[in-house]
Amino acid sequence: MALVVILTPNPAIDVTYRVDDQAIGETHRVREVSRRPGGKGVNVARVLALLGHETLSLLPLGGSAGDWVLRQMKAVGLETAVAPISEETRTTVAVVGGGKHPTLYAEPGPLISRTEADDLLRRIREACVGATILVIAGSLPPGLNDDDIAQWIEASHAAGALSLVDAGGRPLAAAARAGADFLKPNESELGEATSAPDVLAGAALLLAAGAGTVVVTRGERGLLAVSAEGHHCVDAVPGITGNATGAGDAATAGIVSAVLEHLGLDAALARAAALGAAAVLSPVAGEIDLEAYHRFLFNSRK
Repeated sequence: MALVVILTPNPAIDVTYRVDDQAIGETHRVREVSRRPGGKGVNVARVLALLGHETLSLLPLGGSAGDWVLRQMKAVGLETAVAPISEETRTTVAVVGGGKHPTLYAEPGPLISRTEADDLLRRIREACVGATILVIAGSLPPGLNDDDIAQWIEASHAAGALSLVDAGGRPLAAAARAGADFLKPNESELGEATSAPDVLAGAALLLAAGAGTVVVTRGERGLLAVSAEGHHCVDAVPGITGNATGAGDAATAGIVSAVLEHLGLDAALARAAALGAAAVLSPVAGEIDLEAYHRFLFNSRK
């Protein structure tokens, strides 16, 4: 049984276009194209696998696109369980180039019926038996709602597993109310969920709602973790430029790896910062420069 169950509620085929520059309204010649299974949870699974952790990715998949995603997951050795759906799995497109932040075009995803949602919940309950942690990462497709988030977290706790949710807006707030052990939003997602005037106030609201620990990624200003015991901060790795798509997912993997190894919050934040920076050095989401990660982590301990 996998130690980490990773639910990606809205998986995708991730297409990355590399261009010389990005400008709205202009025609661009694409220099390089990559296609791979995507969604925040899939990226988390890839990084955890690189770190040597056992994972099980749980994906609602449908149509020929869903079949392609499953084949590719198997091809790279990621253990995967499918919750079949009737509609086609979505595609996302990231445009990278010109030294600018990537431009992302994300389809909303397929409509999940109530019957399909019930089947997904059943599969989550089964997968969590014997697992250490359930990771829920990414947006909700049409048809899934706050109650589904709460039921997924309840399923993990009933099986004796921890829960970590990486989401924004209403799903993030719903996960707090359901008692998620860890929440991992970025600043924008935290603000959307709480409308708080600053990060500490927003994290405090999520803790008051029922969350155990809130870890906020803040880009170049590093990470902040807030729990009932206080707050911890770590700086971002300086001077890193590249493709930031997937950096937050790598940070999530760092937190999960620290949980699996029974490390504290300081160590979790250090891993998250180092992995996030190592992901920026990779041309596509879900990969990291492993040598750079170890170097960044070593330097953080000096």
